Amino acid sequence: MIDPVSDLRSVREATDRLLTAAAGLDNAAVAGPSRLPGWTRGHVLAHISRNADALVNVLEGRPMYVTGEARDADIERDAPRPLPEQLDDLRASAERFQEAGRASGDWERTVELRNGVTDRAARVPFRRLVEVELHHVDLGAGYELEDLPKEFTERETEFLAERWSGRPDVPPTRIVTAGGEWRTGGSEGAPVTVSGSPADVLGWLSGRRDGSALECATGPLPALPPL
Repeated sequence: MIDPVSDLRSVREATDRLLTAAAGLDNAAVAGPSRLPGWTRGHVLAHISRNADALVNVLEGRPMYVTGEARDADIERDAPRPLPEQLDDLRASAERFQEAGRASGDWERTVELRNGVTDRAARVPFRRLVEVELHHVDLGAGYELEDLPKEFTERETEFLAERWSGRPDVPPTRIVTAGGEWRTGGSEGAPVTVSGSPADVLGWLSGRRDGSALECATGPLPALPPL
C-alpha cells in the first residue's frame, strides 16, 4: 500500500545517507566518473537536486520540466560545481521537496510527469525515493544495490515489473527472489522464470546490472527496453 507520508520520511532518511556519503568526497572525486556512462559524480548530484525541484513542480501543478533540453542543460550547468555548492544544493532542494510534500492536499489527485506520464500524487514521494536511492548507488561512493533497504528493493522490483507488464516486446516473465515473486512482460507463450538475489534482480530490471548473475532455466534472459 502506498503511504506518501511514510515515504516522505524514507526520502529524508535516504537523503541523509546520500549527503553523508557525498560529504566524504572531494572536488576531484566529484569531477570523476560515476557509474552512469558519460556522467561525472557532479552530474549525478546535480540531477538529484534538479529532480527534487522538478517533483516540486509536479506536486504544485506545474510542468515537471520546461523542456527536455532545459532539463539536460540545467544538469550540465550544475555538474562542474565544487563539492560545497553541490551539498548546499542537495540540502536546499531536498527541503523544498519535503515542504511541497507536507503542503500537498489531495494525494489521490492525478499529476503529470515527463513525456505525458501520469500517476497519483501519492506515488510521487516513492518516485523521489527511487531517484535518491538508485542514484546514490550510481554515485560509486561505496553504496551498493545490496545496501538498499529490503522494503525499498521489493517495492522497486514490483514497480519495475509493473512497468514492463503487458509489453509485447518483453516475453512473459516470472521473477523470483527471496523477497517475493512477480510477473511481467507480455501474455503470449510460456513464461520464462528468472531468479536471483534481490539486488541482482533489481540491478537487471533497472539497467544497472547485465543479469549475468541471474538464473534463467526456461529460456534466455529476456532483453528489457531502456528505461
